[in-house]
Amino acid sequence: MAVSMESQLQSIFEDVVVVECGFVCSMFMDTAESERMKLVSCLGAFRQYWSTLPQESHEQCVQWIVRFIHGQHSPKRISFLYDCLAMAVETSLLPPRMVCQTLVSSDTLEWDRTQLWSLTFKLIRKIIGGVDYKGVRDLLKAVLDKIQTIPNFVSSAVVQQLLAAREVVEYILDRNACLLPAYFAVTEIRKLYPEGALSHWLLGSLISDFVDSFRPTARINSICGRCSLLPVVNNSGAICNSWKLDPTTLRFPLRGMLPYDKDLFDPQTGLLRYVLEQPYSRDMVCNMLGLNKQHKQRCPVLEDQLVDLVVYAMERSETEEQFDDGGTSQLLWQHLSSQLIFFVLFQFASFPHMVLSLHQKLAGRGLIKGRDHLMWVLLQFISGSIQKNALADFLPVMKLFDLLYPEKECIPVPDINKPQSTHAFAMTCIWIHLNRKAQSDNSKLQIPIPHSLKLHHEFLQQSLRNKSLPMTDYKIALLCNAYSTNSECFTLPMGVLVETIYGNGSMRITLPGTNCMASGSVTPLPMNLLDSLTVHAKMSLIHSIATRVIKLAHAKSSLALAPALVETYSRLLVYMEIESLGIKGFISQLLPNVFKSHAWGILHTLLEMFSYRMHHIQPHYRVQLLSHLHSLAAVPQTNQNQLHLCVESTALRLITALGSSEVQPQFTRFLSDPKTVLSAESEELNRALILTLARATHVTDFFTDILQTIMNFTPHNWASHTLSCFPAPLQAFFKQNNVPQESRFNLKKNVEEEYRKWKSMTNENDIITHFSMQGSPPLFLCLLWKMLLETDHINQIGFRVLERIGARALVAHVRTFADFLVYEFSTSAGGQQLNKCIEILNDMVWKYNIVTLDRLILCLAMRSHEGNEAQVCYFIIQLLLLKPNDFRNRVSDFVKENAPEHWLQSDWHTKHMSYHKKYPEKLYFEGLAEQVNPPVQLQPQYLPIYFGNVCLRFLPVFDIVIHRFLELLPVSKSLETLLDHLGGLYKFHDRPVTYLYNTLHYYERHLRDRTNLKRKLVHAIMSSLKDNRTPGWCLSETYLKFGMNPREDNVWVPDDTYYCKLIGRLPPMAGKSPGPFPNCDWRFNEFPNPAAHALHVTCVELMALAVPGKDVGNALLNVVLKSQPMVPRENITAWMNAIGLVITALPEPYWIVLHDRIVSVLSSPVLTSETDTVGYPFQLLDFTACHQSYSEMYCSYVLALAHAVWHHSSIGQLSLIPKFLSEVLKPIVKTEFQLLYVYHLVGPFLQRFQQERTRCMLEIGVAFYEMLQAVDQHCSHLSYTDPICDFLYHVKYMFTGDSVKDQVEKIICTLRPAVKLRLRFITHISKMEPGASAATNATNAAQPNPVSSPIPQNNPGPSNVTQR
Repeated sequence: MAVSMESQLQSIFEDVVVVECGFVCSMFMDTAESERMKLVSCLGAFRQYWSTLPQESHEQCVQWIVRFIHGQHSPKRISFLYDCLAMAVETSLLPPRMVCQTLVSSDTLEWDRTQLWSLTFKLIRKIIGGVDYKGVRDLLKAVLDKIQTIPNFVSSAVVQQLLAAREVVEYILDRNACLLPAYFAVTEIRKLYPEGALSHWLLGSLISDFVDSFRPTARINSICGRCSLLPVVNNSGAICNSWKLDPTTLRFPLRGMLPYDKDLFDPQTGLLRYVLEQPYSRDMVCNMLGLNKQHKQRCPVLEDQLVDLVVYAMERSETEEQFDDGGTSQLLWQHLSSQLIFFVLFQFASFPHMVLSLHQKLAGRGLIKGRDHLMWVLLQFISGSIQKNALADFLPVMKLFDLLYPEKECIPVPDINKPQSTHAFAMTCIWIHLNRKAQSDNSKLQIPIPHSLKLHHEFLQQSLRNKSLPMTDYKIALLCNAYSTNSECFTLPMGVLVETIYGNGSMRITLPGTNCMASGSVTPLPMNLLDSLTVHAKMSLIHSIATRVIKLAHAKSSLALAPALVETYSRLLVYMEIESLGIKGFISQLLPNVFKSHAWGILHTLLEMFSYRMHHIQPHYRVQLLSHLHSLAAVPQTNQNQLHLCVESTALRLITALGSSEVQPQFTRFLSDPKTVLSAESEELNRALILTLARATHVTDFFTDILQTIMNFTPHNWASHTLSCFPAPLQAFFKQNNVPQESRFNLKKNVEEEYRKWKSMTNENDIITHFSMQGSPPLFLCLLWKMLLETDHINQIGFRVLERIGARALVAHVRTFADFLVYEFSTSAGGQQLNKCIEILNDMVWKYNIVTLDRLILCLAMRSHEGNEAQVCYFIIQLLLLKPNDFRNRVSDFVKENAPEHWLQSDWHTKHMSYHKKYPEKLYFEGLAEQVNPPVQLQPQYLPIYFGNVCLRFLPVFDIVIHRFLELLPVSKSLETLLDHLGGLYKFHDRPVTYLYNTLHYYERHLRDRTNLKRKLVHAIMSSLKDNRTPGWCLSETYLKFGMNPREDNVWVPDDTYYCKLIGRLPPMAGKSPGPFPNCDWRFNEFPNPAAHALHVTCVELMALAVPGKDVGNALLNVVLKSQPMVPRENITAWMNAIGLVITALPEPYWIVLHDRIVSVLSSPVLTSETDTVGYPFQLLDFTACHQSYSEMYCSYVLALAHAVWHHSSIGQLSLIPKFLSEVLKPIVKTEFQLLYVYHLVGPFLQRFQQERTRCMLEIGVAFYEMLQAVDQHCSHLSYTDPICDFLYHVKYMFTGDSVKDQVEKIICTLRPAVKLRLRFITHISKMEPGASAATNATNAAQPNPVSSPIPQNNPGPSNVTQR
């Protein structure tokens, strides 16, 4: 086939070439007519042949023709053959795309054949108009590649010929010719010439001018001041996609090949460094860089930042006077040590690389004050990993030693009574570990002890020989740190530590309750000592404790764990760097092992630890424990009063402590099997979970399965006043799934019926069986109530029934009893009878110990009564808590005698025992057993109680009670009374500020006009903490002075200065040190770092103001939108960042005011006028440049502030934008400036929408076209068609694809021709309608007459001014 093709083509073209040559030789000049005749005859022969060719041979045929032409040497002949090709294309015989591509890709097309080069590109220029837009894109790439082959130095004589290629590029890039979307062209150009690369000299400024025309589009897609925006670590917004960086370059992941501003292409080292500096930031760092613990990948950029952070800490140490004062320097080194271990352990950073890099950066700096701390940080990693790794990995540390320890004489031994001494010994400990490794490897790399460390080394050797080690100094810690890899030497010091907390076998102490004995050691290891142990030593200690606990569990020891061991174990669990043996081992190994061994006493201990001693436990561990607890609750052995109470209390704490931003990511993991995180029988726990879901504002349809499962397990309703606070999807769900409730009349009748049976039955066994039988109505507590009301006593059978019912089933009885009480109190005559009712109820709790106060109050608070009955229910709660003194006395004594800082205490156990002696907990109906006739001798076996009591158990219930009282307006006064008497308990709340924040946020609508109650709530909780916090830790002085004093007649309205000062306290503005808030040990704080603390206390204060949310929101915006003396110009984006953080953490009324500002800017004359007086709009909207040149305008400030706010917004908040666009902004937008402003406002957030809420992205995509349509109809001419169209192409190719094509096509068809022409590739209009082809005639050069092909024209005005 190929041979015949070649020969046939040869005959067609050879003939014509010979004829053509003959004409030349005969010296006759061709007439145009005879030229045309030759072309026609040649084409006729070729057409005949082409029609016989199969489709697959077409390309081969064209390639042969091009080869044939390029094989000619006569320019005249080549020109003639090219005319043949042009005519073949123009008469639609040959496809133009195939011809162009074959011409450009020909190997024989070389720049030094200048005439061939020139003729080829002239032909391409003539026929390229008929190529489809994707073909033009490929051709552009090919032509640019071809131009790259031209060397930098050529003879000026040939330049004119070479320019034909430039003309093709110029024509392709000509926006009026519109051969392809300019967006395609810029993409190809940027691939070939990335940021900073110069284009080929032949192209001159053509490429740079074209790329520059895309700078507006790049700006429209950029967040103003993005490089200055910083997150708050562990805040809900911090987990979103806004903060992601490329893990190799640290650049922002920018969409599209656009010429973004240079700072957006820079590595964002500042951002990563800021996050790394924050305590508890490692998860966020992994999220930002896409690091996965399962895939061990080294991340050099992270390594560099860790090294820089160490150098910064060294610099800081030079200026700090003291170290062990809990100051910023100590906290920083502590944090660095934790970060380094994590990132090196998971191989995201390489230890030897980091040490060498440190050496390089510290060389010649003379920074030696912090050297001991640096060696302490390195020792942490070395001691823990030297056994598993090669010695060579650790030897670079000796280079660092030579640099930082230049002393010739011996360094003296420090005072070992100070914890800092362990840092001073760190270098010596490192040498001991290295030496030990060298010996065990028989390595030749043994290093003699450096002379300067000799005294330290001798001191350690001597201490090791001394067999009695006191606990009063840090000698034990020093020995543990030095010899943790040498088992012979390590056993002694570690043995002393372990012995101290285990207690020697003979000593016994009693624990609360009856029959509960424990090993006798009560003083835990102090935090100072634990901090002085290396991670390796701590891991040995925690491993030893966990192993011992498992061993005791297997042995079913009747002796409880020593209080010192339990408290020390709790303290060790706070160290994140030992997570695998710490909390991970606790949840996934220790708990299951203890459960398997049925060691209920130890299980109870572990749950108590979790409830009262754990801090900063990652949410997935907490949800895992919750799942364990629900499966535990179903096991028969846990059906005993004390353990059941503990399991339910712990589950309640876990549920209510879930952060609003944690709910969705954690529960999404259980959507396929929601049963595991729900209670099969506890209505209260499931209700608590629904209240937590309601608070987590991003409730979506996601949770339908969870809600449905809850309704299957524990069907229930909600009172209308509670339901009205729920987010709309939850309200709708409960309205649809309404559960019929038993009427009070029926309940009363059933109780009377059962009571008659009780009185009439005579056989004791029958009575016990009937009333405790599974499936019998849960009314027994109602019967006990009636007995006490009528006879003032309960007989022994009543006690036996209670015992037989069992803890788990009794909860249902408490539930019906709660409803029954409400009906009883509603109908009681008041006065005497009411007092009698309260007395009996109180006796049931405190005298007979039938039900614990916290369970009864929880059940009452979770019922769903309406109107008057709801008020009665809350009245009962108030009476129970306050009328008798029993509970009030317990609370006031507990608050008075105890402090919440358990980690600083050594005598907690003593105080705990004296409290339990004064107020013993009775959980097995002991009071009833004593009162019945004859009394029952009870000696129940109590499980060990180390931390808990009724006050602490009541705290999570109190949280719920306050919320229920807030929902019902008439009981506000009762709530104030409760807060007055019991508010002091919040001193022991593990998250008081978060609770306040969640409460004020969730109930914003309810509290809007109840400023006194709001103030009362804030005052009660904050003042409970005043004795245990440094002044200035939370509320500002101004607020404490003016805002806390209720003045009805003259409400305090803060001025601008107040808001500026408040925002100025946030860390990015407040500078490094000292911060506006006192330092603290973040490991035991409710917040993980200073910024999270600052953000929450600021929001609490703002929500507590007696000022409407709208006014507060506007005042916050004015901090940067008005000229404020306290806000420095050079720092403006940092202030905008702070406002974005604060305002997005407040309820909707506070941040929605930003929408009003946007509307006012859009309606302002600057954007509504159609004249060009405002200047080029893209310069106007470039906030950074305008700000630096003092030429900024209000509209650019609003734009930058909106970007800062939206950048920090949750996707839930951002999802209001589509509605705002279509309902509010669309009707206003009439001019180009307005349109460009809206595009710039929303454009940068399309990436987030695409990743997190695609539906919103598509709605915005359509709204963009609808606004363009309005502008197109309103304006007589458009000056910025190109940037607008470029932006819309970017949206299509980067985000929406063809998803909105149907809606968009209809709109594009209505636009003026020039806009339609530019957007035709979105809809392929040229194919759709004949009318559109008129607009494209100018570019479609597939006309028979080559002369008519358009040449780019230089217009005097803007090339894209388009008339309507």
